[in-house]
Amino acid sequence: MPVLRTLPLASGGAPTPSELERLLSLQVPLIVKLAELNISLQEIMRLGPGAIIEFPKPSDEPLELMINNKTVAIGEAVKVGENFGLKVTQIGDMKQLIQSLGQA
Repeated sequence: MPVLRTLPLASGGAPTPSELERLLSLQVPLIVKLAELNISLQEIMRLGPGAIIEFPKPSDEPLELMINNKTVAIGEAVKVGENFGLKVTQIGDMKQLIQSLGQA
């Protein structure tokens, strides 16, 4: 099971109201991590259209929702109309999440 991580504020304390307002207005990339695999560059060079890469993760395992390269929630894949979605099943502490976004 993935580990939810958070980081303290650079100042070490709680964010001020203006810092909090600024943080909450930030646009951040939201990433859903399916799986990861280490393979050689030689294997990558052999990939072509139609290649299938098998990951050592069962298809029914939870997916990680990441912000700032930190896992902030866990969920499962769902279909939303014709699109892919993520149903959140576990989420980290929001206060700590906001604090972690303040890291440079």
